[in-house]
Amino acid sequence: MNALEALLLGLIQGLTEFLPVSSSGHLELGKAILGIEVTENITFTVVVHGATVLSTLVVFWQEIIKLLKGSLSLQMNESSHYISRLLISAIPVVIAGLFLEDYIESFFSGDIQFVGFMLIITAILLAFSNYAKSREKNITYRNAFIIGLAQMFAVLPGISRSGSTIATGLLLGNKRGEVAQFSFLMVLLPIIGANLLTILKGEINANADLLPLIVGFVGAFVSGWIACKWMISIVKKGKLIYFAIYCFAIGTIAIILG
Repeated sequence: MNALEALLLGLIQGLTEFLPVSSSGHLELGKAILGIEVTENITFTVVVHGATVLSTLVVFWQEIIKLLKGSLSLQMNESSHYISRLLISAIPVVIAGLFLEDYIESFFSGDIQFVGFMLIITAILLAFSNYAKSREKNITYRNAFIIGLAQMFAVLPGISRSGSTIATGLLLGNKRGEVAQFSFLMVLLPIIGANLLTILKGEINANADLLPLIVGFVGAFVSGWIACKWMISIVKKGKLIYFAIYCFAIGTIAIILG
């Protein structure tokens, strides 16, 4: 992988991690178009995912500090309940990662048609949620677990994590702004955990060329920061239908050309 390819894939990762169009699906499509072998890019995947985690921390640093300070009071308050809901939302994807890892990895084999079908499912979810009436509900523990289930299915390439979790939250009647923030914060633990597990398993290539990794990291961080702030505004304005149309179009093309 050269620096230009790394930059393109980094930009794709950053934009699509937050925009509801499936980062894993677009990375699979990008790798197929560029002719990059999937098995050679575990280190790169860890790096760009780390970049999107950092961009999330930068965007929500005030909210994160507030939550951490509130949780230090050692009593159940608003911050403690919020963090508890984030932990509950992570349960389904953690279980899937621990017990279904090999099965999940089998879907990352460059099957472009499969990615296309999953993108169409994402489009359908976004279309339904676009017309869901907000009942201005706060996210409950039950809602958090259901949204976590949506995140679990988003491990499949083509199912958008942000799209499925935000759509599920909106269909449950939760507040738009709160759903967007919860969706972006809930992914921190699974991504950090998955990256640490990959490192501990010794799957990182210590001899990898640093330039593509650095370029990919910067591209993913900058595009992720922009996409995260943009997506919050989009959800509040209820403009998800445009992404539904995009996912349907790209999914259809992928199926035809796959």
